[in-house]
Amino acid sequence: MKKLNIYFTAGIPELENTAEIIQVIQDSGAEMIEIGMPYSDPVADGPVIQQAHELALKNGMTIEKLFSQLKSIKNEIKVPLILMGYINPVLRFGFEEFCAACSESGVSGLIIPDLPPIEFEKNYQKVLAKYHLNFTFLVTPETSDERILYLDSLSSGFLYAVSSSSTTGNDQAVLKNEEYLSRLASLPLQNPVMIGFGIKSKEDFENVTEKADGGIIGTAFVNILLQNRDWKTKAIDFIHSIKA
Repeated sequence: MKKLNIYFTAGIPELENTAEIIQVIQDSGAEMIEIGMPYSDPVADGPVIQQAHELALKNGMTIEKLFSQLKSIKNEIKVPLILMGYINPVLRFGFEEFCAACSESGVSGLIIPDLPPIEFEKNYQKVLAKYHLNFTFLVTPETSDERILYLDSLSSGFLYAVSSSSTTGNDQAVLKNEEYLSRLASLPLQNPVMIGFGIKSKEDFENVTEKADGGIIGTAFVNILLQNRDWKTKAIDFIHSIKA
């Protein structure tokens, strides 16, 4: 079975919706949940998720607030929770303090796209291991086989394969890059491969996961939260449509 990972930005549409959204995603059948930590300069993200970051910050979302929300539902969540964000806010929080708070809040892994692998190996890998946290690196169609194997060796949990070299939610993203997906499938990787960026429907999901272990949906889901007062019903219907 191909795994579905749903991303959303913490603190939208309202500050206190985070716990309810997590429960809706879990109860609707997703196998993983990726929670975006709002940041003022989310350079890897497209306009929809940038808008979500802006709204979340305006609503008053902070890392401290997010950890408090996660702790409140820790015992009810059975699927892996992954925090995704940028390194500056994490360093301001204190890296080890952040990892300790993740562990206490039921978080199982991190994705920090702007943390260089060399820095990771030198300064952060042992701290993550101490708190039993996975860390996921991203690869793209331009990443060489040698570097894919290197990033896979540093990753745990899964390897995040960006469908195309673009920002999140890019309508021009080439979803089914056959050569790239075949190349990934042929490599002796130690981690499952999850494909992300540009998946909007069940057809997209099935296309990109033919040769991968699962898919990550972010922008399409965040759009539901941003555009619908009745987001709960729409969110449930959307996840059911992917899993059906």
